[in-house]
Amino acid sequence: METTTGNVRRRTEERRRDTLERLGGERDIWVSTAHPEHGPHQVPLWFLWDGQAVWLCTTAASATARNVRAEPRVRLALQDTMDVVLLQGEAECFSDREVPGEAADAYTAKFGWDPRTEEAPHLYVRVAPRTVRAWHGVPELRGRVVMRDGVWVE
Repeated sequence: METTTGNVRRRTEERRRDTLERLGGERDIWVSTAHPEHGPHQVPLWFLWDGQAVWLCTTAASATARNVRAEPRVRLALQDTMDVVLLQGEAECFSDREVPGEAADAYTAKFGWDPRTEEAPHLYVRVAPRTVRAWHGVPELRGRVVMRDGVWVE
């Protein structure tokens, strides 16, 4: 993917295409959760984009796992501050015994690591975005919402 910096403003369909390309190709995503009693928590995790949702995996005892069980609303962010992609949605949790095999197998294929084989229990988290924002700098702040209410903006 060719990233644009400067004053060139991409059309919505270009932003959507670039966002989908990054979701399909990148490895790490920042995950922001919050617990009603313990407050906010942010951590980078590996992720898999299945074309509809982001899949994450963490130990079942982690702060992220505790938080999404108590408060499923999450925010996700790809790492490049010059090419911003922010996703917002609700987490759906699956134990390593209940995770759909297709999702777990795809995660394993991408990372060469199968959390289901670990001694400590793991939690798979699926986040189908409801809102996606994408922009390159100030010229793209207007129109940065590329998904609204779970539907890509035309």
